[in-house]
Amino acid sequence: MKTLMKLLAICLMSGLAIGFAQAKPEAADDPQAVIKQTIDRMLEMLEAHRSEWEKSPGKIYGVVEKEVVPKFDFERISRYVLGRYWRRATPEQRKAFTDEFKNLLIRTYATSILNYNGQKIKYLSVRQGKNKDRVTVMTEVREVGGPRVPINYRMHRSHGKWRVYDVVIDGVSLVSNYRKNFANKIRRTRLDGLIAQLKQKNTKGM
Repeated sequence: MKTLMKLLAICLMSGLAIGFAQAKPEAADDPQAVIKQTIDRMLEMLEAHRSEWEKSPGKIYGVVEKEVVPKFDFERISRYVLGRYWRRATPEQRKAFTDEFKNLLIRTYATSILNYNGQKIKYLSVRQGKNKDRVTVMTEVREVGGPRVPINYRMHRSHGKWRVYDVVIDGVSLVSNYRKNFANKIRRTRLDGLIAQLKQKNTKGM
């Protein structure tokens, strides 16, 4: 899981974009631009604050929440991750899980940001889904001296904004990966037990 999040962080931090038009379309109208503009902003913040963040990694959390979180639909992600357990959950459990899961991803992603060391990202294409309000933004990240890794963003348009609801990293769905992991924990400790575990991990930090 941490490897997946590291690759996701690298993808959103890679500053050398290849194959992307020079024009800057409105992000709300262009799903690829949502990803591109997030990359540009996060790279700018990293360059300005890397030494500060390396000394105090906790300072990254607020930046990630402000710049990256709005590009992801965490309620939808949470619903997909829990699957049938979401349908059985109370509104309070759904909110508690969504909040703690979001915080977990913020911390995991923020910790991974400092691993960025110049990887390049190539934008390939935007694949239209059966529904016009669903697309997959296909990208490719190349580690320095390493192989190319496909990272594809599944996005949907809601209220005029494109947001991510899953990321497929080298053929592995982030949602599916967490769903399998969390389902095992729910069977052992129930949903409240999982929420408590996430809260404890978030409170202690990673």
